[in-house]
Amino acid sequence: MTVIKTALISVSDKSGLVEFARGLAGFGVAMVSTGGTAKLLKDSGIAVTEVSDHTGFPEMLDGRVKTLHPKIHAGILARRDVPTHVSALNTAGIRAIDLVVVNLYPFSRTVARPGCTLEEAIENIDIGGPALVRSAAKNHAHVAVVTDPADYATILKEMQAANGAIGVTTRFKLAQKAFSHTAAYDGAIGNYLTALDADGARAAFPQRLNLSFELAQRLRYGENPHQNAAFYRDLDPAPGSLARYHQLQGKELSYNNIADADAAWECVNTFEQAACVIIKHANPCGVAIAANALDAYRLAFATDPTSAFGGIIAFNRELDAATAGVVSEQFVEVLIAPRVAAGAKEVLVKKENVRVLEVQPPSPPTPLPGGEGSGVTPAAWNRMEYKRIGGGLLVQTPDHFNVSAAQLTVVTKVKPTPQQQEDLLFAWRVAKYVKSNAIVFCGRGQTLGVGAGQMSRVDSARIAAIKAKQAGLSLAGSVVASDAFFPFRDGLDAVAEAGATAVIQPGGSLRDAEVIAAADERGIAMVFTGYRHFRH
Repeated sequence: MTVIKTALISVSDKSGLVEFARGLAGFGVAMVSTGGTAKLLKDSGIAVTEVSDHTGFPEMLDGRVKTLHPKIHAGILARRDVPTHVSALNTAGIRAIDLVVVNLYPFSRTVARPGCTLEEAIENIDIGGPALVRSAAKNHAHVAVVTDPADYATILKEMQAANGAIGVTTRFKLAQKAFSHTAAYDGAIGNYLTALDADGARAAFPQRLNLSFELAQRLRYGENPHQNAAFYRDLDPAPGSLARYHQLQGKELSYNNIADADAAWECVNTFEQAACVIIKHANPCGVAIAANALDAYRLAFATDPTSAFGGIIAFNRELDAATAGVVSEQFVEVLIAPRVAAGAKEVLVKKENVRVLEVQPPSPPTPLPGGEGSGVTPAAWNRMEYKRIGGGLLVQTPDHFNVSAAQLTVVTKVKPTPQQQEDLLFAWRVAKYVKSNAIVFCGRGQTLGVGAGQMSRVDSARIAAIKAKQAGLSLAGSVVASDAFFPFRDGLDAVAEAGATAVIQPGGSLRDAEVIAAADERGIAMVFTGYRHFRH
C-alpha cells in the first residue's frame, strides 16, 4: 500500500476537482499545483503550494516550462524500495510525490473548432502533462496517477478504507488507463498533423491514422462459436450512437446482437415520423412509418412475419405498454427505443431473456468541416466507418445522404403522383440499409417485399416479390427502390411485372435510355437520384 502524503495536481478538465482536493486535504495530503489549478484550489480555501515555490524555479516561456524540473520528476520517479533512490532524494532535499492528478490540454476539442489555426493547435499540444502522467504511470509500484475525473470518488473511497493509502491493484489499473490516455492524445495530434499539407490546409484523411477504443464487453464468441470476440467502444462515442446503450434487462448481448442492433438503430433514426425497423442478419426485413409506434410495428411485422422471428426491433419513439404487449407476443432477441415507459417495463420483465436497450436519440447528422469526406478532425473520427481487410483498413465517411423531393429527376413520360413520390422517398431510405444488390417494394409507408444481398439485381427483385407473396401482401400499385442503377432493362421488367408502378434509382448506367424506354413502354413513373447506396 502507498500512503498518499504529497500530491501534484495540474488539470485542464477541472470538473469535480475541488471536492476531490477537499477529500485529499481531509487525509492530510500536501498539495502542489500549477497556474489555474492552483488558483482554483486557493480560491476554494484549500491549502496548496505553487510548483514554482516547490521547485524554487519560476515558470518560464509563457508557462511552457513549469513542471519539467528534477524536484518534480525525481519525486515521482524515485523507487521507494531502492535505497540509492531514497538517498538521492534526501541528499537533494526532494520530497517524494505519491499521487499525480493530471489531464491534458483539450487538443481534440481545439482542432475540431471550425477555423482552428495551426498556431492554436500547436499551443494546445501538452508537453509537461504527458511527461508527468508517463512518469507516474511508469512508477505505479509506488505512485498513483489519476487522469480521469470519474475516478476521483473511487480513489477517496479506497483511501477512506485504507487509512489514506491506495493499493497496488488500483495503482496498476490507473497506470493502464494513464498510458492509454497519453497514447490517445498523441494519436489525435498525429492524426491532425499528418493531415496537413505544406500550406497548412487539412486533407480529408491523415497520412497516419491512430484510433483508440476501450473494451466495453468481452463476448462469449463471435459470429460463430469457434470465434473469439469482444466489443470495443470509442473513448467518446458520438451522441445517439448505439455504443451509448443502456441495457434494462435480458441476457448479455452477443456479437451478432450488437451488429444487428446497430443496423436497426441506424435505420430507424433516418425517419422523422414514428418508425419501426425489424432487422434479421443485418438486413431490414420489415420497416414502416405510422402515426405511432404500435401501428408502425404492426405494418413492419406484416412485411415478413417469418423472418421477423428472432429479429432485432428498433423504434424511434418511446416504447409504450401497448406496443410492448404486442411485440412480446413474438420471439424477439433485442428491443431498442429511445425510452421505455414504466408500463412497458412491467410487460417486458416477464420476458426475462429479451434484451431491452434504451439509446439516446441522435442529433441530426452534421456535415464534417468542409463537407462530407473533407476536413476530417480527430473529434470526427468516431463518426467514420471502418472495415478491416487483410493487412489494412478501409475508412469512409458515413452514408448520411437522404435525397429530397426537390433533388429527384423525373426521367419518364409518366410523373409520380404525390403519394407515389412520398413512398419513393420512403423506399429510398430503406434501400440504403439493405445489403446490395437491394430491391425494396413499398406502399404507403410500409415495406412490402425486400430482396437483399444477391449477385444479380434481377434475382433481388424476384426474391422481393416472392417474400411479398408469402406474406400475403399485394405489390399491385407499389413503388420500388433500387440501391444502384439497373444495368439492363430486365430488372425494370421484373419489378414492373410484379406490380410496381413507380421506381426510384440512381441512374448513371450506359443503358439508362434502354431502361427509361422500358419504363415508358410499361407506363410507369421513374425518378433518378444521382446517388447510389451500395452497402456491403
